[in-house]
Amino acid sequence: MSEKPIFIQHANELITVKGGSEKPLTREAMNELHILHDGAIWLEDGKIQAVGTTEELMEKYSSRVLDAKVIDASGKIVMPGLVDPHTHLVYAGSRENEFNMRLNGATYMEIMNNGGGIHATTSRTRSASPEELFSESIKRLDSFLKHGVTTVEAKSGYGLDWETEKKQLEVAKCLDDAHVIDVVRTFMGAHAVPGEYKENPDEFVRIVIEEMIPAVAEGKLAEFNDVFCERGVFTPEQSRLILEAGKNHGLIPKIHADEIEPYEGAELAAEVGAISADHLLRASDRGIKRMAEEGVIGVLLPGTAFFLMADSARGRRMIDEGVPVALSTDCNPGSSPTTSLPFIMNLACMKMGMTPAEAITATTINAAHAINRANEIGSLEVGKKADVVIMNVPNYMQLQYHYGMNHTDTVIKSGKIVVESGRLC
Repeated sequence: MSEKPIFIQHANELITVKGGSEKPLTREAMNELHILHDGAIWLEDGKIQAVGTTEELMEKYSSRVLDAKVIDASGKIVMPGLVDPHTHLVYAGSRENEFNMRLNGATYMEIMNNGGGIHATTSRTRSASPEELFSESIKRLDSFLKHGVTTVEAKSGYGLDWETEKKQLEVAKCLDDAHVIDVVRTFMGAHAVPGEYKENPDEFVRIVIEEMIPAVAEGKLAEFNDVFCERGVFTPEQSRLILEAGKNHGLIPKIHADEIEPYEGAELAAEVGAISADHLLRASDRGIKRMAEEGVIGVLLPGTAFFLMADSARGRRMIDEGVPVALSTDCNPGSSPTTSLPFIMNLACMKMGMTPAEAITATTINAAHAINRANEIGSLEVGKKADVVIMNVPNYMQLQYHYGMNHTDTVIKSGKIVVESGRLC
């Protein structure tokens, strides 16, 4: 039995973010939200069937209103379901001890080089059963949902061996099947050089290229291939080999780029045709220009910089240069243990000079482009998935004005109400 149609009416602001499905929005277009006042939307069969004013849709569906679930959004805003295009969703354990170490002066790389960081989570994830990983991760998905997120990307990368990388990707697939949130999978076997290959990192690169990537592709375990291009992790040359190998097996390249220092990661993203380059805290002027030229999406993670007490990426500069910018939580146990994409939007405005409108574009249609889903999510347009969020504020500016708060009132995923009055249904 199909769900009843849902008729949302009288939205103070219906934020459609229309017009960006073909290519990500850049420059001034990131500020154009295409807002309808006293807006309405009709959802049926899991899709958006009509968008307009309340008067227009009342006339169009006058004979069917009594058969629909009617939601009065008076005094609220209605917008596309939020999209998080960069998470490390599936992992075991936590690393609050490292937070205290950083407060006492230790750096991210110092912690990792002494067995903490990625290596600490790798150890715990290797020893966790699939059931344990599923149990921990589905709680994070519930939290994402309560913050208005309807689609997330999930990376592997806490295995650094085939058995665990495969386990993470299979758990992510199970989460996608079991949870209402859509989970898009990325292989990131090249997240760090495991301790057993510390003296021979090229051998580990060979294993990733010749053994892991072909197995990922054969098993259809992931859509994207990511690498941590950073001094002390993988060089630009090693990263290029890994990303090109993924392309040869049908995996779309992504890259963790220029997070700790300028390391030609943004330039490499442009060179290999990556769909996105992420982090970019230290991206060079040339790298930013090359990304703009090639249309590489800059997925910025201001929560990571905030938590690591580092300077944020130059979001304002990137947008002004023409880079299509998206935003993400980077949800992970070490450098951004949050599921609040709305708070990330706050930080984007306060720490990177983005406007409130740009922050919405960056968490909807541009974020959808960063995971190759803009044809079906990221805006409120006829034919797209019925992924809709109602926020309990009268206008979109208040999403950023009232910072650090969760304004999510109602979440609709594929035409089904899954959060109501801020609570999971």
